[in-house]
Amino acid sequence: MVTYGPQTRLLVRPEDLGDGPTGARPGHGAIDGRPPTRSGRTRVQESEMAKAYLVGSGIAALSAAAFLIRDGGFAGGDIHLLEEQEDVGGSLDAGGTPEAGYTMRGGRMFEKQFRCTYDLLSGIPSLDDPAKSATQDIFDSHEESPWDDAARLVTEGGRIVAGHSMGFSERHRMELVRCLATPERMLDGKRITDCFDESFFRTDFWYMWCTTFAFEPWHSAIEFRRYLRRFVHLFPEFERMSGIYRTRYNQYDSIVRPLTAWLLEQGVHVRTGHRVTDLSFRPGPGTTVERIHLAGARADVAVDPEDLVFVTNGSMTADSSLGSHTTPPAGPRTDRSPSSFLLWHRLARGRSDFGRPEVFDRSVADSTWESFTVTAKDPAFLDWMEGFTGRATGRGGLLTLTDSPWLLTVVVNRQPVYQQQPDGVTVWWGYGLFPDKPGTYVRKPMRECSGEEILQEVLHHLAVDEATAGLVEETSTVIPCLMPYITSQFLVRSHGDRPQVVPPGSTNLAFIGQYAEVPDDVVFTVEYSVRTAWTAVARLLKLDKQPPAVHKGHHDPHVLAEALHTMHRR
Repeated sequence: MVTYGPQTRLLVRPEDLGDGPTGARPGHGAIDGRPPTRSGRTRVQESEMAKAYLVGSGIAALSAAAFLIRDGGFAGGDIHLLEEQEDVGGSLDAGGTPEAGYTMRGGRMFEKQFRCTYDLLSGIPSLDDPAKSATQDIFDSHEESPWDDAARLVTEGGRIVAGHSMGFSERHRMELVRCLATPERMLDGKRITDCFDESFFRTDFWYMWCTTFAFEPWHSAIEFRRYLRRFVHLFPEFERMSGIYRTRYNQYDSIVRPLTAWLLEQGVHVRTGHRVTDLSFRPGPGTTVERIHLAGARADVAVDPEDLVFVTNGSMTADSSLGSHTTPPAGPRTDRSPSSFLLWHRLARGRSDFGRPEVFDRSVADSTWESFTVTAKDPAFLDWMEGFTGRATGRGGLLTLTDSPWLLTVVVNRQPVYQQQPDGVTVWWGYGLFPDKPGTYVRKPMRECSGEEILQEVLHHLAVDEATAGLVEETSTVIPCLMPYITSQFLVRSHGDRPQVVPPGSTNLAFIGQYAEVPDDVVFTVEYSVRTAWTAVARLLKLDKQPPAVHKGHHDPHVLAEALHTMHRR
């Protein structure tokens, strides 16, 4: 859950990725240069010279490039990723140094039914062991250090709340069942608060659910319903989070780096510093891109009818800003849409089939929260957490401070969190869903706090003893990150607000990422972005091999029975 300030770029260093093929490095080679021949082609396509252009380089674009090679028979040299930033990976980021402090905007969680993601990564060598796939590395990490949360909720004075009882009244249970059973289109334009009594938002279930998935009461009832249906099989052990999988390191090191290294080895062109401002379309019936417009002095790219264009429309980490240990992050800009949304606005002008970007980028107050990354030169906090939770470092899962006005959640993952993190340095992470509210001990909004002040608020809510708290503060560097669009994909919406992955009539254009529509699946997951990529490639190329179906545990009577039993626990 990015590139900021004085940090080390991790992705495209020669010592990390090797020399690779000519023209594979970011910024090298001519975009339009078409090779005279291509070998090993198996793709059934009208032209042997077709190319693919991907706008953005987040996990959706990286996945689409991999599927083009794996399933579509594309040669890597015919694939171009056009990225505005200087680093790739999109929202799956991690940077910094042990000296200045590490940073990452967030950490994604996985579970056993992320079918598209595991299928993709099964063919990508892991960062540590090329003989092992990145998928196997995730499974091995879960086996070696599964979560068994014993302190999921902590209330005033550092008191652990047993989350075994969800805290439901009979009314809450009926409201949940009604929400699950309501046809999705009947929830168009509705908030979660439209479906539940106010007391529902004070239940243990809500505290656990909203801080696991980053929901807020005013978010879309459609998205909330999808999450209930998609993850109902996790209900029985939800308070212990034992069904949650994590990558061995942060997702940048465990997914982005190995996936990008593989793409570069295939000859894929990754071109940073290339901002796409608009697309031109051929006249006539259907939707066919004929030109990609680039900012600045860069030449536009001519697109042949048989070429493919994949657009990441919108970004949940757009306009993110880092603070420091002594200064708060800068506030979000309000004078314009971020460039990723601006491109979408331009494309959607006069076209209802391209969605409505204004639904997602015009309510910053409803989509903002703040994370923070703590780098420590002493294990004092990790040692204290082991004693407090009764769980070894990396086994404890999420810990939410329910009395915090910011609704703070912290997580101490297995160390190291960074693949090159040195011995003696520890990293942990947290976030607050309500950064506009004054804190309990630091009497100002989280967004106005330095990293040092955020750490003080956390330690006070946990009731860490004075000696340990002093040592933690003395040896830690905290980097906060304010993200104005981080849950914009959860904002109240209606059907049609997100474009279909391949819009009706499109011959060579697809939308991918968090703001393209995939029925039944849930946004704010790596799985969703990977699924949009696979869907886009399969549909544009009319492939027989399609993405696996979205897991639907709510169709299994045994799963539903277990969930109902869990809802009645006391």
